[in-house]
Amino acid sequence: MKRTVYLCFIALLTLSCSASDDHQDNQDPISNFYALNVGNQWVYKNYKYNPTTQTYDNTGIIDSVSIVGTEVLNNNTYYKFRRWTTGNEAGIAFCNPNGEHFELLRDSLGYLVRDDGRIKYANNNFSARVLDAADWGIVYDQLIALDNEITVEAGTFISTYSQRYAILNDGSQSPGLDHFYYADGYGLIYNTSSFINQDIPFIVRRLDTYNIQD
Repeated sequence: MKRTVYLCFIALLTLSCSASDDHQDNQDPISNFYALNVGNQWVYKNYKYNPTTQTYDNTGIIDSVSIVGTEVLNNNTYYKFRRWTTGNEAGIAFCNPNGEHFELLRDSLGYLVRDDGRIKYANNNFSARVLDAADWGIVYDQLIALDNEITVEAGTFISTYSQRYAILNDGSQSPGLDHFYYADGYGLIYNTSSFINQDIPFIVRRLDTYNIQD
């Protein structure tokens, strides 16, 4: 248990479960839940928990995300996401490092799938998914609800809601719990990042502005 104090929680874990063969071979031809259109843009602001005031302070870190193109891999079309992060000169934990980052994603029957087959999000499956197995426990992702209302700087959205948590070797759930909200046709609205031994998220990321193409 002492080791968990030094382990950063789950939102930044790079391992995730793989999509099944069905998810790999099929794409949803109708829904655009994740707003996968070239030219779409999102701007997120990052807020850090202040234990003195028990509020979240703006870190000044901004993630500017856009879809800049598509790539076809194994007969599947992936959308190329570009993230440009500024304001993190201090290297604040759980916030993205400054600079440019690219990610390839596609919608496969409600699963947001990376180009290596790992599932980033599921909007229609309430089963818990194993993200990682460590010597201290197992990390899970689980869809909890479909119609949560959430208000951020960009507006009020009806969103799906997922949790990320860890079950420790003794069978107990770790205090750290992260939250993810995705809205149909808008994509990611809000997410948190936590230390595994703390029950209050350390970083909150909220959608500030967006430009969604029809």
